[in-house]
Amino acid sequence: MEEIEDLIKEYGLQEDEEYIIIPYIDSNGQNKRKFILKRQFIRVMYGEDYFIDYPVADVIQSVVKYPELSIKEALHLMNKDRAGVLSNVSQDESRIEE
Repeated sequence: MEEIEDLIKEYGLQEDEEYIIIPYIDSNGQNKRKFILKRQFIRVMYGEDYFIDYPVADVIQSVVKYPELSIKEALHLMNKDRAGVLSNVSQDESRIEE
């Protein structure tokens, strides 16, 4: 859980005994907050029979980056961003090997 403490400090988040609190300002200028349970993993349901357990650090980072989206959408965009970065890195490495 040290990684979570580092993220809380890095992003200036709040916390209480049960939650990590992510404050943000929505597109209408309203102060809002999202609450993430302090758990090692957060289960996101994608249907009745399909779910993924995400590390809470990934959930925090995605919500900080995309606070107005649902957690599902924020995680999807963050994973898409990561896949793009990894793709670019592998392309760069293959150019070096040539």
